[in-house]
Amino acid sequence: MNINQLIFRNLKKNLKNYYLYVFALIFSVALYFSFVTLQYDPSMSQEVSIKGEAAVRVASVLLIAIVAIFLLYANTLFIKRRSQEIGLFQLIGMTKNRIFKILSTENLIIYFGSLVIGIFVGFAISKLILMSFFQIIGVDEMANLHFSTEALGQTLLVFAAIYVLIMLTNYLFIKRQSILALFRVTSSSQGKVKKLSIWEHIMGIFGILMIATGYFVSSQLFEGDIVTINGLFLAMGFILAVVIIGTYFFYKGSVRFVTNLIRKNKNGYMNINEVLSLSSIMFRMKSNAFLLTVITTVSALAISLLSLSYISYYSTEKSAQNSVPDDFSITDEESAQTFMNRLEDAGIGYSEKTIEVFEVEFNVRDILDAKIDDLNFDTEQTPLPVISEAAVEDIHLDEGEMKLTGYTDLMQSFISLEGAGTAGIHLNDNWMELDYLGLEKDYVLSSYYVAGGLPIAVVDEKMFSQVKNNFNPELQGKPNLYTGINLDQQGEQAEAFEIFERMGLNETRAHGSQWNVAKQQKLNMGLVMFIVGFLGLTFLITSGCVLYFKQMDEGEDEKGSYTILRKLGFTRGDLLRGIQGKQLFNFGIPLMVGLLHSYFAVNSGWFFFGTELWTPMFIVMGLYTALYSIFGLLSVLYYKKIIKEAL
Repeated sequence: MNINQLIFRNLKKNLKNYYLYVFALIFSVALYFSFVTLQYDPSMSQEVSIKGEAAVRVASVLLIAIVAIFLLYANTLFIKRRSQEIGLFQLIGMTKNRIFKILSTENLIIYFGSLVIGIFVGFAISKLILMSFFQIIGVDEMANLHFSTEALGQTLLVFAAIYVLIMLTNYLFIKRQSILALFRVTSSSQGKVKKLSIWEHIMGIFGILMIATGYFVSSQLFEGDIVTINGLFLAMGFILAVVIIGTYFFYKGSVRFVTNLIRKNKNGYMNINEVLSLSSIMFRMKSNAFLLTVITTVSALAISLLSLSYISYYSTEKSAQNSVPDDFSITDEESAQTFMNRLEDAGIGYSEKTIEVFEVEFNVRDILDAKIDDLNFDTEQTPLPVISEAAVEDIHLDEGEMKLTGYTDLMQSFISLEGAGTAGIHLNDNWMELDYLGLEKDYVLSSYYVAGGLPIAVVDEKMFSQVKNNFNPELQGKPNLYTGINLDQQGEQAEAFEIFERMGLNETRAHGSQWNVAKQQKLNMGLVMFIVGFLGLTFLITSGCVLYFKQMDEGEDEKGSYTILRKLGFTRGDLLRGIQGKQLFNFGIPLMVGLLHSYFAVNSGWFFFGTELWTPMFIVMGLYTALYSIFGLLSVLYYKKIIKEAL
């Protein structure tokens, strides 16, 4: 048998072990090539700003890092599985250089064969991805299939460099291992500990306590008193440190600690399902603690970023309504009349509303639930815009009463307002007392009138008449009349905005278009969500494959145990039920811990990103869980094959 025949036979024999590696490689190449193709696509460059293009370039670098680490790790697992084969080659007289040449040739065929297929698949799906991107950012643009030679060259260069790194790790592995060590690699790759030490008891308890501490601090970040920026960063650093270290301790000791308690509670008498699931987890998870910590941490990061970006995207319409409560807001009476005349000339139906607005000083000290000394404004003389109760639907006030409206969850987290109390209003050099009845979230005026995120004061008609006759002209920094224009047909928004833009009204912050604000926010947040989703999907697939490879590795190690159990009379069904429990732990524990980490991370500051929490977060978590579960199912199917071959 010559060397070429040996390479071909080895390749054919090992291809069944490489199928998921080949799939992951094809997927990685396709994803990277299609992503880089977007970067060089002409239609993409027209719709994305310079900052957006920079974000795509940064994301492509992160994509390289994720793919490179994954492929290097997967190759390490597979080269260890072939250690005995490498040892046999040395026993029959082959040199290490000749063995390296055989493995390199095999890997070359698999790697670059997958690379070619991946590029073809990436090119085929690039149009679908571009269409999805345009759909996300709300752009009506036809996506054309465009082959980029720049993207091809960049992809070949990146994956050729990764191949060189893989060959270097293989060479070092072969050079450093003796024949005896090669026959022991697979048996020593997993550490098995028979007895739980005192240190592991302490580590297990500390792991759970540290994670719980991180969760508690994150839930209190914006509660109570005003927080400073420095204090916020220190708290976030503390949370990150204790949660990551706690996660490592959790895998290193807590899981073994809990499973040991369960085993002791059963006095050592466990059924076959518990033996195959709990015992296996108890003795193997410790050796995988670092890997599982990395996977859990990055999974939590991916889910958190996906949730926050989707919260921002999901909230674009509501955020636009908060910024511009009407289809068009104009603060200049003459410009408003001209705009309405042009709408009539274009045959566009509309309705108009006008609101008189005055700025008056208020004493809000008694209705703030915060440390007064830490606020950067004078709570006893705070200028607020004032409107009449007649301008707001569903608000009816008696004489001497007031409400506040238009206040975000973000501002409420920093400067919390009481539900009721007493406030003062300054008129004619005198302070008058008003009964404060609470806060409404609805926005009545555009954000142009809201200074620093503070709310709008709504007073009764009699008080508003006094405000109108006695306001301080020097305090009035904005126009007195707000005009809101709403179209009868929402399908005419684009045409109306063209008129609005031709008049130059879109060039100043004093006027606004709700449709345009929503469009711009959707464009910006859609780009962020698209990039984060791309990276998150890549990590999901790669981390799922890594866990699957580990299960393949463990399955081969435990094959002899299944043979013994089958000879003892246990059926395939008995063993399979235990394996299902094992995979539930193997894949479920990292997933659940990652979901918990991401929940507390998102819940602590979601209001910075949008107006809706639960729906977008549950959608992201549900999709991530469903996709992640596929790898658990594949692991069960792989073990099913091993059990079948065990006897």
